[in-house]
Amino acid sequence: MRRRAFITLLGGAAAWPLAVRAQQPGLPVIGFVNGGSADAWATYTAAFLKGLGETGYIEGQNVTIESRWLEGQYDRLPALMADLVRRRVAVITTLGPASPALAAKAETAAIPIVFAVPEDPVLVPKGGRVAVLVNPTDAAATETTLRDVPEAARAIGLQIHILNASTSREIDAAFAALARERPDALFVAGDAFFNSRRVQFATLAARDRIPATYASREYVTAGGLMSYGTDLADTFRQVGVYTGTILKGAKPSDLPVAQSAKFEFIINLQTARLLGLTIPETLLATADEVIQ
Repeated sequence: MRRRAFITLLGGAAAWPLAVRAQQPGLPVIGFVNGGSADAWATYTAAFLKGLGETGYIEGQNVTIESRWLEGQYDRLPALMADLVRRRVAVITTLGPASPALAAKAETAAIPIVFAVPEDPVLVPKGGRVAVLVNPTDAAATETTLRDVPEAARAIGLQIHILNASTSREIDAAFAALARERPDALFVAGDAFFNSRRVQFATLAARDRIPATYASREYVTAGGLMSYGTDLADTFRQVGVYTGTILKGAKPSDLPVAQSAKFEFIINLQTARLLGLTIPETLLATADEVIQ
């Protein structure tokens, strides 16, 4: 596995001349949007609230949070963002894929937008044929993956095959196709809905004996083989800090784009044994965590 950097961006979509506090009477309101489900992202929501607290903002005390969970239904984004704009929220914060941030940007140029973009695929170089699974309803993440994966594949001599899934049934159907075609490995693109189905992914990959790699550690702790990506908890803590900084009146245009400095390479050794794979000791030595 080649250790590529996952770049995470934090910042605003444009410059806003008025202080945020002046836009919202009473407590400032944060529009908090995620493409997945509240349960699946509870750890990261807590990290966001921790970062927000570091700037002095505590939910229910001096700030209100309007949370919106898409649960993979990205077609709801335009109406959802329009509703947040009508409510005159002080800041729109999106966690997960880029699609919610782009939808917010399309809806308003007057409300600051804080976002994190964790997508940047890493492939397994020893597999000759790699299947890549994307969620086509998450247009921004899919576009990023389809742009970067072919380039990475060519660089290391891989053949790739793109599969689509946006529902639980379609994930089952994708694995049925994988069972027939027998690729050497599977890469699951970063997506909030996919994250909420991580147990399904781990179960199906183990059942069909397909080595799979993912963009975040949650898949691996659920039984997936391996993941490499940013430490999302630290990333979303940074998102909270940026959100609080904007609430205090900072102009987004004055804030630098931040890149995550913490990365995680996680291997589930138990899953590797189940798949009949021998992980080289040199690779295990580079892992940040090995799940026995």
